[in-house]
Amino acid sequence: MTTLYLIRHAEAEGNLYRRIHGWYDALITDNGFRQIQALEERFRDIPVDAVYTSGLYRTMTTARAVYVPKGLEPRIDPDLREIHMGDWEDLPFGEAYFRFPEEMGRFNRSDPAWKAPNGEGFLDAGRRMEGAVRRIAQRHPDQTVAIFSHGTTIRLLLGQVKGTLPQELHTLSHSDNTAVTCLTYEDGIFRLVFESDNSHLTEEISTLAQQFWWRQGGKASDVNLWYRPARWPEERELYRNARQEAWTCTHINGPEFLAEGFLQDVETHLGHSPWGLTVAMAGEEIAGLLQLDTQRYREDGAGYIPFCYVDPSRREQSLGVQLIGQAVAFFRPLGRDKLRLRCAPYNDRAQHFYGKYGFVKVGEEQGGRVPLDILEKYIGYER
Repeated sequence: MTTLYLIRHAEAEGNLYRRIHGWYDALITDNGFRQIQALEERFRDIPVDAVYTSGLYRTMTTARAVYVPKGLEPRIDPDLREIHMGDWEDLPFGEAYFRFPEEMGRFNRSDPAWKAPNGEGFLDAGRRMEGAVRRIAQRHPDQTVAIFSHGTTIRLLLGQVKGTLPQELHTLSHSDNTAVTCLTYEDGIFRLVFESDNSHLTEEISTLAQQFWWRQGGKASDVNLWYRPARWPEERELYRNARQEAWTCTHINGPEFLAEGFLQDVETHLGHSPWGLTVAMAGEEIAGLLQLDTQRYREDGAGYIPFCYVDPSRREQSLGVQLIGQAVAFFRPLGRDKLRLRCAPYNDRAQHFYGKYGFVKVGEEQGGRVPLDILEKYIGYER
């Protein structure tokens, strides 16, 4: 009898930034690395003979929790990849909900007839995954194998193991990042031992525990943003007012707000890219602004964020990290492996937020009207 541990990858950018990642090669988040440490401890005393992984960065990185301590070499099988999301790869979930509500409804219901545009359907992905896991099991009779894959493909495989009808795929549960499922394989038959166990994670590092929809038992949804270029100059006052509100909240009893310099800067950035001022949307409502400068720090391989702003009415909805995700999606294709921004050292709320999501102080701005720290976040694949 072969024992198979199916393990979902640790928390990755798509989970945090609320973006659609199937074959898109996303990075592991800082919290994801904490999950990997917990997973390593879970498997410390479990004998494992072989480790397989899908070959995407997020699974290969998670697999290190098992293959490094046990001195094994990971074996890559592309058929263990997540469902291919085609034209939707790296699309914000908010944009998919806004532009394709009917298709997203079918996707969320796991409609067996649904297929990603220029991508893959549920049934095809499930057959691909089942075939890969069956081949692996047959290759390792009477051994124990750890298989690192993805949320949807593991879910679809479990549907086949349980004999779930295609029209009942929506009844299959979702698993946490690094959740472990155990199967046995003997005489061509898979049997389920346990499913989607995340007992090695504390609530503080569980991805699901931090998501509003999960805490509400699926009866409410998180706010998912989408983005559009600013309509300039029609939205000039929107930007000016946001800048003034952010300035006065940060620099209490500080220097007077001077709009002209900010307006000149944003017009320069818009001259380099229509996304120089990006508007974050929650459905039909404006939820925030993201200013992007393609020129400053270019020689250092960094993308610069002059302004990251969430509307005051939405500051308790944890939306700021989605703006960071949009900046990553904008600058990474330009070859930038870092993000930089400036933050007042006494802006405790912002300093805490940026620190939580991987920004560290790398310098101080000299000669400005107010003191500013230069913060940086690495967004490349290898250091």
